[in-house]
Parts: sequence; C-alpha cells; structure tokens
Amino acid sequence: MGSQSDRAQGPVVVSAAGRAPRRTGGQEHKKDGEFVAGLAARKAAARLLAAVIDARTPLDGLTDHENGHPQYKALDLRDRGLVRAILVTALRYRMTIAGLLARRLEKPLPANATALSHILHVAAAQILFLDIPDSAAVDLAVTHAKSDPRTLRFAGLVNGVLRTLARIKEAELPEALATTDEAPKWFSDRLKAAYGVDEAGRILAAHRQEAPVDFSVKADPEHWAERLGGIALPTGTIRVEKLAGPVTELPGFAEGAWWVQDAAAGLPARLLGDVGGLRVADLCAAPGGKTAQLIVAGARVTAIDTSKNRLARLAQNLERLRLSADIVQADLLQYEPDELFDAVLLDAPCSSTGTVRRHPDVPWTKTVADVEKLADLQRRLLARAVTLVKPGGRIVFSNCSLDPLEGEELYRGFLAATPGVVADPLRASEIVGIDPFLTQEGTLRTTPADLDLGSPQRSGLDGFFAARMRRAG
Repeated sequence: MGSQSDRAQGPVVVSAAGRAPRRTGGQEHKKDGEFVAGLAARKAAARLLAAVIDARTPLDGLTDHENGHPQYKALDLRDRGLVRAILVTALRYRMTIAGLLARRLEKPLPANATALSHILHVAAAQILFLDIPDSAAVDLAVTHAKSDPRTLRFAGLVNGVLRTLARIKEAELPEALATTDEAPKWFSDRLKAAYGVDEAGRILAAHRQEAPVDFSVKADPEHWAERLGGIALPTGTIRVEKLAGPVTELPGFAEGAWWVQDAAAGLPARLLGDVGGLRVADLCAAPGGKTAQLIVAGARVTAIDTSKNRLARLAQNLERLRLSADIVQADLLQYEPDELFDAVLLDAPCSSTGTVRRHPDVPWTKTVADVEKLADLQRRLLARAVTLVKPGGRIVFSNCSLDPLEGEELYRGFLAATPGVVADPLRASEIVGIDPFLTQEGTLRTTPADLDLGSPQRSGLDGFFAARMRRAG
C-alpha cells in the first residue's frame, strides 16, 4: 500500500455518493424574507455531524431514507446525497480538517462551542475535498452561523477562518495529509500497539479511501467480472472500483446471480471446507451473505439471528437469489436446536473497526469500553456456539474487527479456557487465494492495508479475523 509518506497522494475530491455537483444545493431555506439555496442541506449536515460526534450515533441510521433523522428525510434525494457526501468526507478527514482549522484560530474554540465546530467542519470538508465552489461553502456557513443564536456572534470568525482556509489549501493540505493520523487517539493507539507504527499508518491511510464494491457470485466469476466491469480477485470475488449506476440496475441483480459482499467477509464461510450435504448453522446470520455462500456450496443451512427486522432482510435477499434456508429468530444464548449441527459459523457482533473505509463514523461512535464489552459478548456467544455442533464438528469464529481483543486474544484465551475444543488450523494452499492472510497460528487476519492491486482506490479489504476449531470427541 506504500509508506507513511504516501498518505498525501490520495484523491482530493471525495464523495460517498459520487463526485458532488458544483452547486450550492437544491433545497432552500428562508432568511430575512428570502430563500437561501443550499442552507437546509448544510444545516442538516451540521446537525447529523453533531449526532455522530457528540452523541455517538451511527451514521447509517441517521441517513436511512425511511427511519433516518427528520432533518435528513425532509431533504430531496439530491440534497440527501450531498449531505451524506459532506458527512462521510468530514469524518474520513476529521483530524486533517481539525488541524487546518486550528491553525487559522488565534485561540482554541470554547469547549461548549460544539455547534460552531460542526459548522466549520461541514464547510471545511467542502472547501478542502468536495467539488463545490469555495464561495458557496463560505457564504452558506456564515449564513448558518447567523441563523443560530449559539453561533451568531461568531459569524465574523467563520467568515475569516474559512476564507483563509480556501486561500491556503493548495499550499498546506498535502503536508497536513502526510503528517496526520485520521483517527481519534484511542483508535490510533490501539492500531499501533497491535500492528506497529508502519502498518497502522498504512491502515489509517487506507481508511481515507472510499472502498470499492465487491460481489460474491454463484458461479463463473470471470463472466461476471466482464459483465460488471470489474476484475476477479484470487479468492473468486468480483471487484468493481466504481459502479456505473444503482446496484439494483446492474446486470445479474434481477436474476439473483450475485450479492454485494466484501472480499474479506466472503472468507470465513470457506473455512468450513466442503459442506456439501452437511447441516450448517449460520449464527448471527443477517443480512445473509454468508448464508448464501453456504447454500451455494451445498449445505443445508439454518440461519439464526435475534433481530426480526434483520431476518426479514435476509429472507428478501435469499428470495432474490432464489436460495432457501431454515430461518430462525432466536437469542443465540438461549437457542436449543432439535439436533446438533455438523458445523457452525459464528460471525459475531463486534466493534466493526475493520469497516472504517465504508463506515468512517465507527472510530467516532465507539470507545475502548465498547470493544471490551463486545469481546465479552463474543466469548459467551462462542461458548454457546460450541454446544450446538456435533462432536468432531467444525466451528468457525469470525468478526470484522481490527482489534486483537476481539480476535487473536479472544481466540487464544477461549482455547485455553475451554476443555473439549481444539484448534483446527488453516493450512497453506488449503483454499485458493487465502494464503496471504494466514497467520502463524493458522488463523486468518485481513486489514484494509492488504491486497495491493496497484492503486489505493482498487486495493484493500475490510479488516477481518477468523479462526477454525473442532469440538473434541
């Protein structure tokens, strides 16, 4: 992926929903008897940024089209796309933005000036990284500040800081990108402790890139790579750097030929080996990517999840794919099957720190306490999962966390403390394409810095840990 100095070489124009249009915004907001185009979108962006940073609210929930924040849902679809692009960018580059803003201030903002901080970050994200005229970003931020009693007296400061930022960005932005860890300290410190300074730097650099889109296919990956305009990865996943349109309009969607699934997320199910004809439990199964993999591989799958809504989504996905499984809504810690399974896959709920490329809010909505709490839940779920498999049967444990507390350390501690469960290490060349991700212990570890395909935009994987065990007997 390159050295730490490569971090200044990423693209400056960034958007979660494609290149932002050169405009001030479609929705209008009334000011002094006149309507100000684009102000409602910027107010929504600042409000949602506050929800993420101050209240640790996940971004996906805030920007859900049906159940999202009311201020977001009040916008038209075009402005919703703009708001999400601003938010993703403001979070992905939060530390760089904060550093450049701080240099423009004579003294730090008051501790209670959070509303002002969010206005500045929303505007700075547009000025530094999005294809929006600087003048529009500055003017709308000043108007926004004047419209809020909490920030009215800072309108002049907003104007001066942002106009200076626009003037110096070409000179100062490259160095700022090259010397900044784009993460809160707790997250950066844990990455460095786990992976070393250099590898942590590569992971953090990868987090600045919007992730490509990966597809798992039922069959013939080379054919679908051509149809979808992508490439077939060594593991069989199809990777498309940039979609030409909505997923629902791509070839193969209607006939259920493929499903969206990160290449790393597609690996754990394969660790079970040949599952043809076996009864396999997919625990914490929704939204169903791994369930689909197991069915296509010939398993008789029982998909278990505690969430009724998530299982409804799983059922819809399987219906489109023309696949079927036994679907069970149950608390895994209380679940009692009629008979034990031949194999079990537990992709456990976790801190999701391996998915920051797709979810840049994660480091800002999680804490060390969350990691510790989730690791404890994973231990209990894994202990329960072992009881669901026949003696001699395989158990695969996985999650999308980069933190060893939820991965390597949990696995070692569980084996040491659990009689009747033994390691079942992965072997080199056992599965095509998996060797680069094998550890000395025979477990699997991927990070966003893995899988160099020649460009930052095309490379990388979600961070995943997976380990294979057997129930003795």
